[in-house]
Amino acid sequence: MDQTQIDELDLGKIVLLDRINELDEPDVLYSFALDELLCRQTGQGGPAVCHIWRHPKGLVMGLRDSRLPSAAEAERRFVAEGWSTAVRNSGGAAVPLDSGVINISLIMPKPVVDSFHFHNDFERMYNLIRHVLRGTGYRVDKGEIKGAYCPGEFDLSINGLKFCGIAQRRQTHAFIVQAFIVAAGDGQERARLVRTFYDQAAAGAAANEFPLVIDNRTASLEQLTGLGAEAGIGAVQAFVNELKQVVMLQQLASGMITEDYQLELPARPQILAMADVLRSRYAIEAR
Repeated sequence: MDQTQIDELDLGKIVLLDRINELDEPDVLYSFALDELLCRQTGQGGPAVCHIWRHPKGLVMGLRDSRLPSAAEAERRFVAEGWSTAVRNSGGAAVPLDSGVINISLIMPKPVVDSFHFHNDFERMYNLIRHVLRGTGYRVDKGEIKGAYCPGEFDLSINGLKFCGIAQRRQTHAFIVQAFIVAAGDGQERARLVRTFYDQAAAGAAANEFPLVIDNRTASLEQLTGLGAEAGIGAVQAFVNELKQVVMLQQLASGMITEDYQLELPARPQILAMADVLRSRYAIEAR
């Protein structure tokens, strides 16, 4: 990657927080709560952060999903089947998380308090993911993929199939851009799972109140590119290895000395308390 490509990323001095192998936390809101606390630190002068993480079995719903007529009943069914469920405070719709899905949070300070240029922030995430995948030889496109789950203007796709969605959360002095990357496994199986949620949650809702999910609009990077197969390390590890390499090149280009940018992680009780706040604030109301 040359200097022009590094400059295009526009990440500045950013600290890498790799929690990709921390799969023991049962609450899917834990990582969102950690993002929320880290965003506060960044807004108060702390470093920008690239947080990568996974969750073994979670269903994360959007705010619109939580208002569907039978959302509470659908959520209870997923919980009974062993899923950790939550409504996130960023945009988007329902997304299943598992060990084959990589989550990236870019947590960065706002240039000014009244900055609302979220498209630029989405572009930053798009450029990062595009650079991570440049070695595959496949072009990463952006634009809504009709029929994919969690559809949006910044769907990322290869050959017309979605593998990534992007959402954002803004605080007063900092913001979070979150992306889920379907790295390994079967994208169609995940799409069918999301459709079962809407089949129940959206019963009686108008057609424009929830996304129509079609099986063959989503695929994993493993399916699309064979990522990691040649090296024998799997798509998740291959993606994470390349992501870390790109971030380290950005740190080098920005003149960052990582020892001067130590990240102070919130204590676990503080993170759990924030998770409780988020769950209470965005809870689904039974009808």
